[in-house]
Amino acid sequence: MLVVRTATSPDERSASDLTARARIRDVAIECFAEDGFDASFRMIAGRAGVSPGLITHHFGSKAALRIECDAEVLRRYHALKTEALAGPSGYLLEHLTGPDVASTILVYMLRAIHAGGRPAQSFLESLVEHARVIMAESVASGLARPSRDEEARLRYLTYQTMGAMLVQFLTAPDPTPDEFVASLRAGQADMILPILELYTEGLLTGREMLDDYLRYRWEPPGGRTGAESQPQTA
Repeated sequence: MLVVRTATSPDERSASDLTARARIRDVAIECFAEDGFDASFRMIAGRAGVSPGLITHHFGSKAALRIECDAEVLRRYHALKTEALAGPSGYLLEHLTGPDVASTILVYMLRAIHAGGRPAQSFLESLVEHARVIMAESVASGLARPSRDEEARLRYLTYQTMGAMLVQFLTAPDPTPDEFVASLRAGQADMILPILELYTEGLLTGREMLDDYLRYRWEPPGGRTGAESQPQTA
């Protein structure tokens, strides 16, 4: 399950990282989250207190700037997820009550996916790669059950989580990142229980549908032989 934190970010960059290049990148992340990827160099330069020419000097193009912003957002997101794994129950409570300092990261992620094209595809694949490590650790620690098809489950959870939030974001009345995350939190009280029920207890009362599908998948009409017909073990 993807975890998007809205409490205090564990971002511990040293003062040496806060160079003009890093400052431009950080401001660009904020501008892209708030205004989308149509945000101009002039807008970013104004907020960063630099000239548009300096942005061009450091990054060359908006596409190159976005690549670096994407990487930084994913780095911060990975740090948030790793922290969540250490104490899932306590993290859940803090997630419901903490301040919204990570809202920019969440909204940037949604805009990156909504922008579409190859950059969005690459960004989503990076989310899957990051989630793969967390899921493997969750299974190894006993927090999550193993799956017959870990890759398919991982992708489903990634797409379902980001897709659900993207629908909420696109149907919201043009909120700021903080306003959007506040609206998510306002609706979480009604969502946490069904989410935990589904993940913990499941939805169906019996396993007939699963058994039928497994027979179809691994023993289809006409049959297949060899490794192709063997189920993946959990």
